[in-house]
Amino acid sequence: MTATSTSTAQRHQSWVGLGALLVGALMAYGAAFISSDAGYAGIGPNAMPWLVSVVLMICGVWLIWEARSGGYREMEPPSGAEHADWRAAAFVVAGVVLNAALITTIGFVLACALCFALAVRGLRMAEGRPGGSARQSLLDGLTGLVIAAPVFWLFTKLLAINLPGLTASGWL
Repeated sequence: MTATSTSTAQRHQSWVGLGALLVGALMAYGAAFISSDAGYAGIGPNAMPWLVSVVLMICGVWLIWEARSGGYREMEPPSGAEHADWRAAAFVVAGVVLNAALITTIGFVLACALCFALAVRGLRMAEGRPGGSARQSLLDGLTGLVIAAPVFWLFTKLLAINLPGLTASGWL
């Protein structure tokens, strides 16, 4: 690697650390507004957000230090295409956005199945393979249902955590 590419890599690596530090700081800011009333065993609802934000900020500082003291050590050279596959990424992003937009309308199970099907299609395309036929898309949707339904039932029935459902019975 040349000196110029090394300094560019170190600069990009520093941005990754700065991003982690910033996200941790934003999480800490948000955690400051969560009630600290002690719950079970004296731990309040803001304990986990504070823990995650502090650990994320420590990781951010560590990443910056690693980048500035010689770059990420023992990092494998990047693989794959030189440029991002924006079409493939659009499918993954569409899956996540549609999940968030539709979860209260069509329920957790169907929204997650749709997210899974779109994300898998995008990941296939990112590998350079065809996104999938109508049959493959149906199979992906069914696979998403098989994954999402037990998660929904586990959370709603066993853990008593309310997730948006499609029916009033609470089983879908």
